Amino acid sequence: MTQNKILLVDDEPAFRELASRWLAKQDYHVKTAGSLDDARGALASFDADLVLLDLSMPPHFDPQVTLDAMDDFAGRPVIIITGHADRDLALKAIELGAWDFIAKPIDPDMLAVVVRRAITKTTLERELTQLKQASHSPQGASAYIGHSVSSQKVRALVERIAPTDVRVLVTGPSGTGKEVISRTLHDLSHRADKPFVSVHCGAIPADLLESELFGYVKGAFTGAEKDKIGLLSLADGGTLFLDEIGEMPLAMQVKLLRVLQEGTFFPVGGREQKYIDIRVISATNADLLEKVREGSFREDLYYRIKGVNIETQALAERLEDVPVLLQSFLQRLQNQQFKSLQLSPEAVQWFRDQSWPGNVRELKNALESVASICSQNRITMEDIQLLYPSGEPVRQTMASLPTSDASLDEQVRDLEIRLINQALEKNQGNRTQAAKQLGISRQGLIKKIERYGL
Repeated sequence: MTQNKILLVDDEPAFRELASRWLAKQDYHVKTAGSLDDARGALASFDADLVLLDLSMPPHFDPQVTLDAMDDFAGRPVIIITGHADRDLALKAIELGAWDFIAKPIDPDMLAVVVRRAITKTTLERELTQLKQASHSPQGASAYIGHSVSSQKVRALVERIAPTDVRVLVTGPSGTGKEVISRTLHDLSHRADKPFVSVHCGAIPADLLESELFGYVKGAFTGAEKDKIGLLSLADGGTLFLDEIGEMPLAMQVKLLRVLQEGTFFPVGGREQKYIDIRVISATNADLLEKVREGSFREDLYYRIKGVNIETQALAERLEDVPVLLQSFLQRLQNQQFKSLQLSPEAVQWFRDQSWPGNVRELKNALESVASICSQNRITMEDIQLLYPSGEPVRQTMASLPTSDASLDEQVRDLEIRLINQALEKNQGNRTQAAKQLGISRQGLIKKIERYGL
């Protein structure tokens, strides 16, 4: 472990020598100074975790001068040392930010307790601050984790279009990071210091969605006892994220189209036109073009929100991303729980072998569940089998296949054809639903259908 650093500032050479020896025996790295000027010079190259400061220092030997110099040690706990056990000076020192006050002659045991408490609390506060900053600071395009070619393309596209105001449509199966991409686009844009407002179009009842988006004025309907600001106004200057936009009712689509075309709207029941400046990012796991053909999504709105289309892939199509995703999730768990966590090679392979129909979200939840019952700091197959008694479903499925003299590629081809046909048959030929059942994107399914000539 790294030694904690203490700066001891006292004008008595004998005291400095004895105190520094004693503190060194307590495993502290100690540097001494005989005056305030020496102390300031020492801090230029010695980043002390704590300062022990004598109250009466040359050349003035005036405690008030020392107290006035407290700002020079800002950011570090300061323990005042004095031969004058004066209560008023103690209170004044603490009022000015001193951690504690201890009088000479010093009891070594008492000093040990005070120093240990000060350093421990300050270290914890510093680590907590760093964790909070890490959790809130933008991570750039690297927030979308993965080594696969598709992940690299997503990050490259995010970096290019984030600084612009172009509208973005993020598509792909549920749980593949569409909201992560949307937040990253906001964090890397010139609107980063403005609001990011997320709206789940399928979670808000159709009859409430308009008032939630546009807000309303007092008396607009029964129960509207005062004006309410809508989500559009809250997002003004920033980014509006429309999650699962494919589930937005047709009537609402018409009103949203006007907002996108003109940048204006009226609150429900209001006559005063509102002007907003927002960037719109939409996301869906549905095939919007198919919805357009079905008549459940407006074609003009589709082309308004499309702008640039970023498509995410199912985790089953980029299994090489699983290890790096696991490492990232483990790091977050370690930061949250303040303990070390590791995965055994067998556990990593188990996670790598699954198809994960719930994609990255399911992978993350599974890892957190297994980590919660892990008795040691190492996650093993024993931990996994407590929650997943079937062990390795992917291998069981493969083992249940009849043996064949065909090559592995041919057997995989036959299995994929069989599974695709079963999914299409079960979903009456609906490719979107079949893709969901198989845990892959619709585009991925179409490519396989074309490849196998189905």
